[in-house]
Amino acid sequence: MALGHDHSSSNIPEGQIVSDDPIDTTLWVHIFIQMAAWGVIFPAGMVLGIVKSRWHVPVQSVGGVLALLGYALGHMHGGREFGYNIHSIFATPLMFLLLGQVVMGIYLKLHLEKGIHGKVRRFVKLGHGIVGKAMPVLAWTQMVFGGIATLGFCHGEHFTQCLAHHIMGSSFIAYGVLSAIVLLVGQGWLRRTGRSQEFFDSAMIAGWGCVNTFTEHHWGGAWVQNDWQHTTMGVIWWAAGLAGIWLSKDRNGRPQRNFIPGFVHKIFGYNLMAAGIARIIDVSFVSPDGVPVDGRPTPNFEYISTFLLYASGVLFMSATEEQMELIENSSMDHVAYILVLYSIAFLIFLFSMMLINLYDQNANPAVPAKDLANGRMGPSLNGHVPVRDAQEFELQGLMSDDEDAEGNRLLRDEDLPLDSPSTVGKNSDRVAN
Repeated sequence: MALGHDHSSSNIPEGQIVSDDPIDTTLWVHIFIQMAAWGVIFPAGMVLGIVKSRWHVPVQSVGGVLALLGYALGHMHGGREFGYNIHSIFATPLMFLLLGQVVMGIYLKLHLEKGIHGKVRRFVKLGHGIVGKAMPVLAWTQMVFGGIATLGFCHGEHFTQCLAHHIMGSSFIAYGVLSAIVLLVGQGWLRRTGRSQEFFDSAMIAGWGCVNTFTEHHWGGAWVQNDWQHTTMGVIWWAAGLAGIWLSKDRNGRPQRNFIPGFVHKIFGYNLMAAGIARIIDVSFVSPDGVPVDGRPTPNFEYISTFLLYASGVLFMSATEEQMELIENSSMDHVAYILVLYSIAFLIFLFSMMLINLYDQNANPAVPAKDLANGRMGPSLNGHVPVRDAQEFELQGLMSDDEDAEGNRLLRDEDLPLDSPSTVGKNSDRVAN
């Protein structure tokens, strides 16, 4: 994912970071290959690894080959030239991390368990899982760096406000992903924490406020009206976030609901929700929820606030001073720009939901009718959503081989199929009970 090869800087105008040359075909191929490898294939392979699918290794192998090809193309392109940039700096460590991940995967695949390997394997497995789950975050960061480097943005006086927009925008999207995970497969974990959803909402709001408070103003320079607006917005966010954290528990320390996070989200996203009010009423109050699947209706209303986090993140990342100037000087008007941003938000939302569904379908396969008759469906949440095993959600992919073997033995005792992808969590639950 590197653009940082050694070019002659003769075509880069003085005071700029990139040349005015167009992006050539080789660089476009580099961009699309790396987006496919790091943005699609690796995250899908990560999910397959968590559920111990046999497709994990083939999918990640394809992604690794494409990543290496894209890395090479990033050093072979012509056309636009680039100066010193964060994208090229971050590319090499990221590729070494990928190489280390491959080495750890090969070591685990060899099943070396005797002698010292018995102790080493435990740490290698833990490291492989941690790096694998961190890869989507690192890949997103590098793709954002790539867009910044391609346009030559975020340098000089634009650095701090650009940093704030991209950190906060990315955190909105990340929190949207986490909200979707909790909504679909993480309810058991949320209950076990002993905290309400508003506690985490408020913590994120406070974090966003701290970032906004200290990054929107170019410290050392003069204060202008725009600086005051953005900085004070950060102050009210962290103040409201702290208040929300305090109110997220009652006087006895029990989780409780409070209005602060919803109020702040409403103020920030009011323009996003206005267009969807009619649809919200139709889907959530007039029409019943979606067609039940395996006894689980689709909770349509809950998806609205989750998607708004994605949309808010994309909008915030795309509202830096340099981006606004670029759009103003182009033939695109503000309506088309907003439509493009919403399209991107919908695509990110769609892909994350697909990954969560991929996990859910493999970790919690449809229960056969005979098992339903035997009462193996398990307890339900709110009368219709099966409770996910919190241990399965958190520890899948981190269990030792001995524990996996114990799970298979328990399955044989109950005449369940040996290749069930969700044996760890379910059998742990049976033992606990």
